[in-house]
Amino acid sequence: MTHPLAEPDPKELDPDYEHHGGFPEYGPASPGPGFGRFVAAMRELQDLAVSADPDEDLWDEAADRVGALVKLLDPFRAEEGKAPAGRAPDLPGMGSLLLPPWTLTRYAPDGVEMTGHFSRFHVGGNMAVHGGVLPLLFDHMFGMIAHAAGRPISRTAFLHVDYRKVTPIDAPLKVSGRVTRTEGRKAFVAAELLDADGAVLAEGTGLMVRLLPGQP
Repeated sequence: MTHPLAEPDPKELDPDYEHHGGFPEYGPASPGPGFGRFVAAMRELQDLAVSADPDEDLWDEAADRVGALVKLLDPFRAEEGKAPAGRAPDLPGMGSLLLPPWTLTRYAPDGVEMTGHFSRFHVGGNMAVHGGVLPLLFDHMFGMIAHAAGRPISRTAFLHVDYRKVTPIDAPLKVSGRVTRTEGRKAFVAAELLDADGAVLAEGTGLMVRLLPGQP
């Protein structure tokens, strides 16, 4: 049974769907286990970069080691959509360091869910998650919601976040969301961030608008 908010065939709304407007088409990547280890290590490094306080002379050594890593990877820069970051659905955050390390647990036309946590890298103050991180999580969520509902490729037109409680780090959390209604090119979406006890930490609402042919 097709969900009433889902589009059974995105091409009915967008005959140029296969071209995704002017948006590049990303396919899933299978970079191998080494990439997963690399991303996990880089996440630890991000946490340490904002929390470590070593002796003053150690910063130079750390910078040299990071510089060596940059030198190792620099010859392999790839075009957007070619590198595996953001294209590895089996990894937390899809293998992107920009996205928080959350894992997709439900992906269906009537809703999407993810579980995960925030770490020291995401602290804004007093060991609470920075308020600016939550819109990033919701925006990522809204894109998946629209896609799971069968909507053609869309951009965020607006995003609103209501902060209900302080969001902690290093605690299990869940975010769930869905399309609430559609109007032609428009899909209105909503999501909630919950703690392990089911308390609402933040709520997000947004509007996803289908791209016109040629729109970036």
